[in-house]
Amino acid sequence: MSGMARRTVVAAGGAGLASAALAACGGTGAEEDGGTGAADGAAEAPLAKTGEIPVGGGKVIAGRGVVITQPKAGEYKAFSSKCTHVGCTVSEVKDGVIVCPCHQSRFDISDGSVTSGPATSPLPPEPIEVKGEEISFG
Repeated sequence: MSGMARRTVVAAGGAGLASAALAACGGTGAEEDGGTGAADGAAEAPLAKTGEIPVGGGKVIAGRGVVITQPKAGEYKAFSSKCTHVGCTVSEVKDGVIVCPCHQSRFDISDGSVTSGPATSPLPPEPIEVKGEEISFG
């Protein structure tokens, strides 16, 4: 094999390996939030553990499109993590509000209502259920 042909084969093989590696790294996005994603036919993984949701605060689970809050001890709420202003993903929960990083809209952790704009619509609620220490979509 000539030097040029060998380089072509090596380059093509390297590109194939890179594609395979990237495909293996692809996922549901849930992994970065502690979830594992569900395999076909398997039960969906829990969203979070109750101990991960602080009283008076919450946790954004962006890979699953939800933010879970605990306004009062033992009371769990969930809302879409998509801001109703322009659709950015909310980034954090602090001081009793869910915060959108794009334009600083804030939403109440107990009902998703707007506490300061520019958003004018509340975050839509998401159905969840708490079984033992696990929080899942309801």
